[in-house]
Amino acid sequence: MSGFVGILVSDPWLQSQFTQVELRGLQSKFSSGKDATGKVTLAALPPIMVQLKAIQDILTEDEIKDILSEESTDVDQEIDFESFLRAYLNLQARATAKTGGAKKSTTSFRSTSFLKATTTTLRHTISQSEKSSYVSHINNFLKDDPFLSKYLPIDPSTNALFDLAKDGVLLCKLINVAVPGTIDERAINTKQVLNPWERNENHTLCLNSAKAIGCTVVNIGTQDLVEARPHLVVGLISQIIKIQLLADLNLKKTPELVELVEDSKDVEELISLAPEKVLLKWMNFHLKKAGYKKTVTNFSSDLKDGEAYAHLLNALAPEHGTTSTLETKDPNERANLILQQADKLDCKGYVTSQDIVEGSPNLNLAFVAQIFQHRNGLTTDNTKFSFAEMMTDDVETSREERCFRLWINSLGVDSHVNNLFEDVRTGWVLLEVLDKISPGSVNWKLATKPPIKMPFRKVENCNQVISLGKELNFSLVNVAGNDIVQGNKKLILAFLWQLMRFSMLQLLKNLRFHSQGKEITDTDILNWANNKVKKSGRHAQMESFKDKSLSNGTFFLELLSAVEPRVVNWSLVTKGETEEDMKSNATYIISVARKLGCAIFLLPEDIMEVNQKMILTLTASIMYWSMQRKGCGSPIGPTDGDGESAPPPDISSLSLEDASSVPPEEQ
Repeated sequence: MSGFVGILVSDPWLQSQFTQVELRGLQSKFSSGKDATGKVTLAALPPIMVQLKAIQDILTEDEIKDILSEESTDVDQEIDFESFLRAYLNLQARATAKTGGAKKSTTSFRSTSFLKATTTTLRHTISQSEKSSYVSHINNFLKDDPFLSKYLPIDPSTNALFDLAKDGVLLCKLINVAVPGTIDERAINTKQVLNPWERNENHTLCLNSAKAIGCTVVNIGTQDLVEARPHLVVGLISQIIKIQLLADLNLKKTPELVELVEDSKDVEELISLAPEKVLLKWMNFHLKKAGYKKTVTNFSSDLKDGEAYAHLLNALAPEHGTTSTLETKDPNERANLILQQADKLDCKGYVTSQDIVEGSPNLNLAFVAQIFQHRNGLTTDNTKFSFAEMMTDDVETSREERCFRLWINSLGVDSHVNNLFEDVRTGWVLLEVLDKISPGSVNWKLATKPPIKMPFRKVENCNQVISLGKELNFSLVNVAGNDIVQGNKKLILAFLWQLMRFSMLQLLKNLRFHSQGKEITDTDILNWANNKVKKSGRHAQMESFKDKSLSNGTFFLELLSAVEPRVVNWSLVTKGETEEDMKSNATYIISVARKLGCAIFLLPEDIMEVNQKMILTLTASIMYWSMQRKGCGSPIGPTDGDGESAPPPDISSLSLEDASSVPPEEQ
């Protein structure tokens, strides 16, 4: 059994959608369609697909033919196994939609495209205007970077952006511009010429770090970035830049935003808003004061005529104010005048006059955010600041809120969480998470999707959440659904920790204990880590996940080195005796773990302060990476250890959050 490798698929995202049992069954079906020459053609797929369980009795053979013909009308075209798998996911999604299920398939399919022909990528177009805008941003913010300066400025009219993105350094550096300190740059491979493993490590570090700042990367794998697929590269860059531009649109960074509300109840609502919604609220606040009668509800059609921009700039910068912008009747001329006025505030580079007139949502958002950064027009002396102070959480609560919020958003569920404590109160988000980590457990017929007007519907949702938690053996003594509806932060955090821990342990169980059915425990994880370090010839050990000696980072650096000897550069490691050295080690640990393929959401402070929950998730994530790399083996025990092997296949699209992604060992 120890020699079993399983069915491997070159695309890690595709691999993550199936268990080994499913892959073997699908491979058998695929092989049954081979013709006399040993090939499988497009024409052979409908009679095969109509027999598969997820499609059977839902789609007819003719319907399947029609769906497949959307990709190609050449029925004699040869299909490989990976294209077959993509076609199956496509049809499975169509079948689910046809049945009118309240939930979409638990398999998140990234695209309806399944053929590998080069023409398939032509379905994805990118906005040249957006590309030029993002290139300008990169040229501006990274021009002084010691490594990238020799490649900048990038010419937006060429493919230089995509060529530069292929090594992963650019995207990692851009993430650090958006959220400084996210990536320890000592972990980035910055040699002049990178080998495939080093390039893959950079992209793995990029994607896991992107998750950690709030980007949605469910449908992006490292191979997409190695190949620099334009629509995916531009899409990721767009998200990173958006996070940077909207970073100050919250009460913690900009307490003056409290001027936008009237009372403490409104402050709670303001805190729960997504940053772009706060930006719209801010814009409408100034427009109303300026006498503008309309309400701007989006960054596209509502801004096309330029009138809102003209009023906003006159209100925020009266010293540069002019009546000519509003007097002109030509939208293009007005847009040019707006940009001239904005230029006086040093707000330029994101939109052209054509972008305004055409209503480019991403670029208009960037432009308005830039105006906010340069001149928000809010007072710094406001008695309402006490409202904001009332909403401030303690540091540990804030860190846990951040961790669980990012974890939920990384799962690929439909909902996006902006403020954890507000967004879970309807129960719907928690039901989505439960359905993700324990597929089929939620009774969607008894659930109500937001917006929910009737309070008792929220209670019903949350009651089902608590009921499912009890079925999963969570500790929920004297906890009721109404506690979640009321926003009890302590109970919400406790429930989410148990959800995250369950997901993590289930992953490890599926990976190593599937045939035995044995439950994995925290002690198993602790013993594995200690044994791993000991077998590598090093001496650090941890007594528990709250062992204070872990604060200097030595143990985790030795553990990471034990699972992949070349990943830790010991010349960069400190003794961890001072707080500064401890932080240096902790930051390096997180980046090295992400570089390997660990999707983790803790902060350096969590290691320095030995946060028991975060230490457990870090250890389990390293363990999962190591065991998944082996592919299969004997159950974990006191004598367990990984043998050395070639660098692993890319698993960046796998995470502790997607229990369905783990291929179980051979049965």
